Amino acid sequence: MAVDMLILLLWGAMFVRFWVTGRMGLLLHPDYMWLAHSAAVVLLALGSIRAVQIWQRMRSSRPLIITPAEPHFSLLPRQLSTGLLLAIAVFGLIYTPRPFTSETALQRGVTDTLSMTRSSPQRFTLNTAPESRTIIDWVRTLNVYPEPDAYTGKKANVVGFVIHPPGWPDNYVMISRFVLTCCAADAYPVGLPVRLAPGETRPRPDSWLQVQGQMATDTLDGKRQMVIEASQVDTVPEPRNPYEY
Repeated sequence: MAVDMLILLLWGAMFVRFWVTGRMGLLLHPDYMWLAHSAAVVLLALGSIRAVQIWQRMRSSRPLIITPAEPHFSLLPRQLSTGLLLAIAVFGLIYTPRPFTSETALQRGVTDTLSMTRSSPQRFTLNTAPESRTIIDWVRTLNVYPEPDAYTGKKANVVGFVIHPPGWPDNYVMISRFVLTCCAADAYPVGLPVRLAPGETRPRPDSWLQVQGQMATDTLDGKRQMVIEASQVDTVPEPRNPYEY
């Protein structure tokens, strides 16, 4: 009973820690935050109830009567499952989630399209000015009409982290954001190529930039693509919430 109480309280504390520190946003889509918050409250409440029961039993002069547990099917031995639950809770209390890096983006494959199973609206309209569009706004625009020449000359002003795709010229980088549809496990990167101005120092991977310029068309990896012809590149702090939705 004491172990059950400890597991409930540790798991509740883990959820509360991510909640209070704002790191829950690195793990879950905002639409599902209420589930994690509710779980934290319920787990702490159940753990507290169990603690009161143990305290009352210890104060009672009645002998402890242990009733045999009803048989039930279990995939893992109780000792092993209990140990796993405790270990995961302790790890969650000491682990600090971090945003994904450019290395993870390259491993998962950076794309400039959104598939039907990913975060794309059933009916897409975009009335914002080009310079107000985010990276995912541009990607959704390309989903609707993928001809890159249609956007030549349009202004761009986007924020994202830097990726150095293998084989690209030194005057090109990818500016990217991860898109979260449910949780961090299904996050995937989208990005746009950036052509740096002559003499511009190539920014390091994972640095966060605000890139201003205009759209152009170029060929990279044997494919005609829409690229941002940068006129101004500024380093910016990493956003508190680095994901797009």
